[in-house]
Amino acid sequence: MPEEVKLLWKDRKRILGMPITFTKYSISEDRLFLETGLLNMSQEEILLYRVRDISLHISLIQRIFGVGSIIVQSSDKTLPTMTMKNIKNPKYVKELLHQNVEEMKLRRKMRVGEILGDGSGSAADQEDLDPDDEIE
Repeated sequence: MPEEVKLLWKDRKRILGMPITFTKYSISEDRLFLETGLLNMSQEEILLYRVRDISLHISLIQRIFGVGSIIVQSSDKTLPTMTMKNIKNPKYVKELLHQNVEEMKLRRKMRVGEILGDGSGSAADQEDLDPDDEIE
């Protein structure tokens, strides 16, 4: 039986600062989750070591309601861009996500290619290789 996923953070997309939607976001030690729907639910996930870039956007309206959006760029094939819209404490969540992404990349030794890169761009490509994928 699979064990329960321990979540480090979770929230819902908010409207006017209130969590009244059916879009849920959560972060575990190794994954970022997006769950949508009420009757027909779907769940997407991004492995943290596949995250390439994390951006924060807080509009004036979002500042008024104490929320913001985090845009995550990844090398994930099914979800290359995930926008976590209107979440509370977006600066804290961005930093939490950043720290866990870096930790996962170090655990999976994903940074070696960046350090040993020759400047030809192959080092950046090396970072996105999945160690479980076969090289053809």
